[in-house]
Amino acid sequence: MNSLPEEVKQAWTERDGAIVLTTVAKDGTPNSIYATCVGLYEDRCIVVADNYFDKTRKNILDSPRGTVLFITKTGKAYQVKGTLEYHKSGKIFDFMKSWNPEKHPGHAAVALTPEQVYSGAKQIC
Repeated sequence: MNSLPEEVKQAWTERDGAIVLTTVAKDGTPNSIYATCVGLYEDRCIVVADNYFDKTRKNILDSPRGTVLFITKTGKAYQVKGTLEYHKSGKIFDFMKSWNPEKHPGHAAVALTPEQVYSGAKQIC
């Protein structure tokens, strides 16, 4: 997917509160966290700052599949499923550093490249 659909990009700008990032361990055990330090990179991937990851970091490095769930201010839910990449340098890392609050360490940037997008039970793409 080269770019997120317009509906999802618009919903991202209207999200309410933290997102939920879910990763999966090698043994299949899911792990979900709330994240507030997030951004949309070039309308094509969701970036989450690794400020205090532990299990999440291990899961991404071992099994790079995950989802991001967010809700808009009107209560509409979106789930973006795809591949996770862990960036300790480069363009995506620099993008994260540009908005991550200085009080947080910003060890790395996690980029979710969308493969499937849902709003509720409806698959958007």
